[in-house]
Amino acid sequence: MLKIGPVTVDPPLVLAPMAGVTDRDFRLLIRRIGGVGVVTMEFISSKALVGGHRKVLELMHFSEEERPLSIQIYGSDVDTMVEAARIVESLGPDICDINMGCPANKVLKGCAGAALMADLGLAERMIREVRKALSIPLTVKFRSGVRENEKCFLELGRICEANGVDAVAMHPRTAKQMFSGRADWTEVARLKETLSIPVLGNGDVRSAEDALRMMAETGCDGVMIGRGATRNPWLFSQIAARLSRADSGGDSAALVPEPTIEDRRDLILTHFRMVAEREPSRFALHKLRKFTGWYTHGLPHGAKLRRRINELPDVETFLEAVEEFFDKLLVHQAA
Repeated sequence: MLKIGPVTVDPPLVLAPMAGVTDRDFRLLIRRIGGVGVVTMEFISSKALVGGHRKVLELMHFSEEERPLSIQIYGSDVDTMVEAARIVESLGPDICDINMGCPANKVLKGCAGAALMADLGLAERMIREVRKALSIPLTVKFRSGVRENEKCFLELGRICEANGVDAVAMHPRTAKQMFSGRADWTEVARLKETLSIPVLGNGDVRSAEDALRMMAETGCDGVMIGRGATRNPWLFSQIAARLSRADSGGDSAALVPEPTIEDRRDLILTHFRMVAEREPSRFALHKLRKFTGWYTHGLPHGAKLRRRINELPDVETFLEAVEEFFDKLLVHQAA
């Protein structure tokens, strides 16, 4: 069983923070499907949070149903990060996380995210001072380094442990790689061998088999999943089922049921109606188009739907088109 400070993470599976993705609707969707130990909010700018930006404050609403929940913050100024951490704790999440792994250019240019791996002195001051300001568990997420010849994940891991961080998560790609190539899981194994605090592995987990293989090959204490869950929101429940079988002495290799067309239709329409209720039409359309691309990946005629929705003018016709798409799939399946 994974413990992050006093927080029990059972099963040891964490929804990774993803900008524009892990909003309240998606977090609730994943939580209601089941199998996730912790959900993480999309990362929050410490500068915007301390500045009281309305949109950022709106993003930070969460419900009791989501717990355990982690809020991730990023920035380059130590004092601002400390103040942001205090604000985060006042909101009552279970965990606060520092982003030291984001490879996006706009974050790197601000000397935040993975850029902090190029200045371990600054990274250590930030971790130390944020840890002092918090009473809730603190975690840090990072990559293997900024570039291939500048990998410093072991050093950063030791800094985290020495300064009271409760757990770390590592994506074993460099910031320069972004999401290209393959995640080097051997680096997660090296980090786990080096540290005594919990280590979560992240990167290239797209199936239950991937998750079990990562845990077996690296010895990591838990698995953090981001992009894999956007195409398959049932991924956490599938992994959890396999882990449960293993814990009870059953066959962990036995396949778990795949979601049916009806399951996919119901989940997609439920999610999209949640988005439509909360978001202004223009923002809702943008978000729905993005999720449709993920949710219909691999489905028959999915490309046709994705082309069609780009021409639709409003949320109502969008939802009608999605419902019609699945109705036709079900008719074809029954024929």
